[in-house]
Amino acid sequence: MAYTIDRLITDADFETVDARVRKALVDAGFGVLTEIDVAATMKKKLDVDMASYRILGACNPKLAYGAIGLEPRIGAMLPCNVILRTVVGGIEISAIDPVASMAAIDNPELIAVAGKVRELLEGVVAAA
Repeated sequence: MAYTIDRLITDADFETVDARVRKALVDAGFGVLTEIDVAATMKKKLDVDMASYRILGACNPKLAYGAIGLEPRIGAMLPCNVILRTVVGGIEISAIDPVASMAAIDNPELIAVAGKVRELLEGVVAAA
């Protein structure tokens, strides 16, 4: 089972794709709660160079609140991470597939919420 929703962007640079992803997230009702510049962190901590790699921790408050109401410990799996990384041929966007990440939880109501989040994230990746 795939665990991410992916798209390769070949016609824009990293920062342009970042801006497009952030706009698509907002348009879908998400906010970015966290941001990790993995390449900068690896340079600082390990003195290694790597291609641009950024993790955006996205949250749709209404759906997150609903999920927490169904499974109080689900916060260990939030927010929904979206990564941007430079690859051969362009910039890859990968969003977590919440249905795949929550498959081990035996709660049909939660899986239904995860399905709604998946649809929104598929739209974000497609729109970016």
